[in-house]
Amino acid sequence: MDWSLATWWWVICGGLVMAELASGTTFYLLMLALGAAAAALTAHLGGPFWSQLVIAALVGGGAVTWWHRRQLRHPRTPANQNPNVNLDIGQSLDVAQWRADGTAEVRYRGAAWQARFIGTGQPHEGRHVIRAVEGTCLLLEPA
Repeated sequence: MDWSLATWWWVICGGLVMAELASGTTFYLLMLALGAAAAALTAHLGGPFWSQLVIAALVGGGAVTWWHRRQLRHPRTPANQNPNVNLDIGQSLDVAQWRADGTAEVRYRGAAWQARFIGTGQPHEGRHVIRAVEGTCLLLEPA
């Protein structure tokens, strides 16, 4: 069985996609798979091997560069600080009394929670906003 260059590019593309699915860590392998798919399309159109390599490098490398720059511009918010992951973040509550070490026990959603002050200055009683959650400890700033 004699495979064409386009078939080899599609096999490479599929291998990169499978490696990405197996690792599941980043999209970089998918970006390289885009380059292999572009090279396969170039082969289907009858482009010479050197142009297939150039297209694979330009599309794959360009996609990797674009994804890397996008990740730098939009860093991920840790889950314990992300209001899209934890709906408690951004909610407010009242603190009746702070301990000397900057912690308190507060009532929130009908249960007792530990709270820690992360604002500037000295903690004071009153309304506070949840900025993060670490386990069962709410990290609070003044409202």
